This record gives sequence, C-alpha cells and structure tokens, in this order.
Amino acid sequence: MEAETLALAQEIDFSFWGLFARATLTVKLVMVILMVASFWAWAIIIQKLITYRAARREAAVFDQSFWSGEPLDGLFEQIGPEPKGSSQKIFAAGMIEWRRSHRTDGGLIAGAQARIDRSMDVAINKEAEALQKGLPVLATVGSTAPFIGLFGTVWGIMNAFIEIAEQQNTNLAVVAPGIAEALLATGLGLLAAIPAVIFYNKLSADSDRIVAGYEAFADEFATILSRQLDS
Repeated sequence: MEAETLALAQEIDFSFWGLFARATLTVKLVMVILMVASFWAWAIIIQKLITYRAARREAAVFDQSFWSGEPLDGLFEQIGPEPKGSSQKIFAAGMIEWRRSHRTDGGLIAGAQARIDRSMDVAINKEAEALQKGLPVLATVGSTAPFIGLFGTVWGIMNAFIEIAEQQNTNLAVVAPGIAEALLATGLGLLAAIPAVIFYNKLSADSDRIVAGYEAFADEFATILSRQLDS
C-alpha cells in the first residue's frame, strides 16, 4: 500500500505549471493577480532606478556648469526657458521670475525675492512628484501581496480538505497536490511583496536625497540672487 502511494505521488506533476493547472479557479485568479503585481512592481523598480540615475547625473553636470563661474544670464541663455533637466528647470524657474521682477527702467518690483523662492519651490514640487510617481504602487504591493497569497492558500487548503472528505482518503497522492497548490499562492505573494518592500524603502530614500539636493541648490541660488537684490 505504501509503495503504491509513493508511486502515485511520483506520477503527479509538481512543476509550477502543473500546480497552476490543477488549482481551482479562485486560486488561479489569486496567482494571476500576484504575478501581474510582481511584473508591475519590477517594471516600476527598473524604471525608477534608470530615472534616478539619470537625475543624479543631470544634477551633477548642471551643478558643475552652475559653479563654473559663467554668468547666470549666459547659462540661462544656453539652457533656454524650457529645459529638460530637473535642475535646469529649477534654475530656469528662478531666472524667469528674476527677469520678470525687473521694471522697464531697470528697477526691481517689490517682493521679488519671495516670488523667486515660490517659483523654485513650485518647480521642486513638480520634480519631486515626478520622482515619487509609482512608489505608492510598490507600497501597496508590498503590504497586500502576502495577504492575497494567504487568501489563496486558505482557499486551496479548504478545497484540499473537502476533496479528502469526499474521497475518504488521506494518502499522499490525495493530500499533497492540494496542499502544494495552496502553498504556491503564499510563495507567489512573498515573491511579489519582498522586492516591492525592499525597493520601496530604497527608492523612497533615493528620491528624498535627490529632492534634498534640489532644495539645497535652490537655497544657494536664492542666496546669490538675494545678494544682487541687496546690492
């Protein structure tokens, strides 16, 4: 009897696709949701890693140009009023407001410093929003995927026990497939959640550092303009 049970168990396909094919419709839906969530999370992770690397590179290049000693008006003429880089956009926002604050006679309109600061703050907020776009998805996947997988596991085990009761048989060939299918759902949930949580924390910290760099640049630029306003 034991040899027969082992023989039957060996004939069962325990591969991923085999377990998926034998799972109930509810467990299949859970697995599909988790696989889609995992692919979505990885797409965001890869896109953000590329974006953040490009943002750091652009900030370093612009920072070198800004502190090269070239006149600010000349630098602004080079990049234009609608630049593509984030640091350039913040600089352009300050320069545009700086120029708008001058009257036709060369004098400055009152409140120029406050308007320049607000213009750069708006530009920084837009760039921060673009950097953080998609991160809530990682947080959602990281927090919900284990529970979705657990739901699939509970449902699968429940059906496994129902099958055992109907067949009045508890041998390995009957129990193992249902339990394996159920546990696969938990495994997929963890497979989606763990990278999402790890990279959410990393990317959030990276985003905060990049935005802090933008804010530091805006403060330095505002200080330079403030000296010219007071002179």
